[in-house]
Amino acid sequence: MSKLFAIGPVEMFEETLEIGGKQVPYFRNDEFSQVVFSANAGLKRLLFNEKGEIILLTCSGTGAMEATIMNCFTKEDNLIVINGGSFGNRFVQICEVHEIPHKVVEVEQGETLTREMIDEVMGEDEFTGLLVNLDETSIGQLYDIEMLSELCKEKDLVFVVDAISAFLADEVNMDKYGIDAVILSSQKALSLAPGLSVVALSEKALKRVETIDSKSIYFDFKDYLKNGERGQTPFTPAVRVIIELEDIVKRFEERGIENIINDTHEIAVYFRKRIKEIGLDYPSYPLSNAVTPVIFPDENADVVYRELIDKYGFTVNPSGGDNAKKMFRVAHVGNHSIEDTEELVSAIEEIINA
Repeated sequence: MSKLFAIGPVEMFEETLEIGGKQVPYFRNDEFSQVVFSANAGLKRLLFNEKGEIILLTCSGTGAMEATIMNCFTKEDNLIVINGGSFGNRFVQICEVHEIPHKVVEVEQGETLTREMIDEVMGEDEFTGLLVNLDETSIGQLYDIEMLSELCKEKDLVFVVDAISAFLADEVNMDKYGIDAVILSSQKALSLAPGLSVVALSEKALKRVETIDSKSIYFDFKDYLKNGERGQTPFTPAVRVIIELEDIVKRFEERGIENIINDTHEIAVYFRKRIKEIGLDYPSYPLSNAVTPVIFPDENADVVYRELIDKYGFTVNPSGGDNAKKMFRVAHVGNHSIEDTEELVSAIEEIINA
């Protein structure tokens, strides 16, 4: 039986798969609006964003990243961007395309992000916002949210967090950390089909949205907020995924966000312990509970990746570029257990010892 240990899409829950097998309903009516209201209210509670608003976008996480920048910043701003991998670099690219002034804190592979690194780049300049991928999914590094929060509060920065991989795996508390915008995607720990992204906005971010002309038809947050008042979106939404979202949010609330994070942490710790026991390793920088980069000293990660699929039906995340042979990544979010994780480790052990 095949199983996904990839960071997205992740292994889905049976209840969600049942919803996916049903006819997609008509959505421009009160019945669907109530689904949207329910899903949004649950997301606000899970993100600790009771005073803010939720925007549902039918697009990938990258679309939500770009939409957030377009609606929250202008050419009059000056941003600090944390770039520790391909997703941090995506924020850099978005700023470049939209000609938003910015400086980049480069985090080289193997480095741990520190406040000193950010201060050195900022110097004496004035900034208005900070962009970060809390879990840089390409290498699995989890940045210090307390340090970043303190910096943003001290400098009065608009704090934008891509929590696409970190949400439900690591703490993402908008109220506690003063986060102004959180970006999520359906296919990560929410364990849904791809195609839906979420942007959660604080009161501070909402004030910016009100005064900024986004120069976009599809990604105009003011339009989404206006339509959201009646439980709708300006354009055709990912109807089935939103129905899946309402269901999973209810079930996650019943389970409790702390319990979800703790369970994911236990699986991640177990996996990392077992990987070392079979002669492999993982990076020394802080890791998200969501994913573990596995280092192969014999540089045969690509071979093991392929054999896991062909012989066992297990899919993990391959790495690209210089890391293709050195490591792959294993996710701990979604419908996983310690038992599933042990099956994966046993399969890896068999392959490397064959």
